Amino acid sequence: MIGRRAVRNVRHGRLERSLALLTAAGSAVTAAEIFLEHDRAGFGNRVMWWPVLLGPVGVAAGLAGFADERAARTALPLASAAIVANGLQGTYLHVRGIAQKPGGWRMARYNIELGPPLFAPLLMSMVGGMGLLASVLRRER
Repeated sequence: MIGRRAVRNVRHGRLERSLALLTAAGSAVTAAEIFLEHDRAGFGNRVMWWPVLLGPVGVAAGLAGFADERAARTALPLASAAIVANGLQGTYLHVRGIAQKPGGWRMARYNIELGPPLFAPLLMSMVGGMGLLASVLRRER
């Protein structure tokens, strides 16, 4: 049965292909969402393009990792590390953006609601984290 095999794969840490595919899907959705949000902000800083451009890289690496074990050990961790690093950088930039709003952190509730989304870049880092995790797990049978 497929259900029993899936449970056995999870118990034995065999999730490489599944997590690689989830990384590809997460990269696509995240890049689309980031594009819409950064477009709404007018791409006021060139750095805003980086997570949008890393989206297709994550999709390609995730699909390659799903299809080929070697790509899951080489391309996927490189792309995923870049995504994690960019997510952490984005978190710093969003914190700084909130601080630069009128009132800064003294008006935290207002500026967090209307400023750059504070936790959105960390979601991007989670997508990259899935890819890093996939690259160290064993492949499904």
